[in-house]
Amino acid sequence: MPDALDRSKALFIRRWGEMGGYWGINRTMAELHALLYISAEPLCTDDIMEALQISRGNTSMNIRQLVDWGLVSRVHKKGDRKEYFVAETDVWEMFQTIIRERRRREVEPILETIGRCREMVDDLPEDTSEERRQEARVYRQRLDTMDEFLKGVMLLLNMVLRSGKGGLGQVQKAMARMTQAG
Repeated sequence: MPDALDRSKALFIRRWGEMGGYWGINRTMAELHALLYISAEPLCTDDIMEALQISRGNTSMNIRQLVDWGLVSRVHKKGDRKEYFVAETDVWEMFQTIIRERRRREVEPILETIGRCREMVDDLPEDTSEERRQEARVYRQRLDTMDEFLKGVMLLLNMVLRSGKGGLGQVQKAMARMTQAG
């Protein structure tokens, strides 16, 4: 029967995996990240497969994605030919990495697409009916609103990132004052 430490670790891994789904990350990847994050020692593929009861292919694919994101690193043990893995354990560094990658992979492409869509609507032919022009105005207004919102979110995230690890407390206090005033 597992002891309290093993039960606690299993609970953390399970919850981190569930939370990953809300963030658009597959459950196994999130569980693998959680396992490496809480592990005191680097783990090899076989260790991960055994701990999470997943296949070698599933382990390899998810490790590769975590390495690509910069959340997990490969390490080697002297005298051992196996590849081992460790997670970034500095929560601030982990947060910065996730924000930068999500911005690059998700937010920047949609902002670029919104810009292209706006340009396309700006170039309607002169013989476009008034009904279609009205539809285009509504569409353009909604694109402008989404663009403004996403740029505001980006500004907020950039402010948090620029504040640095030490400035995070100040940002939290400022945000708390804003929510109390509002």
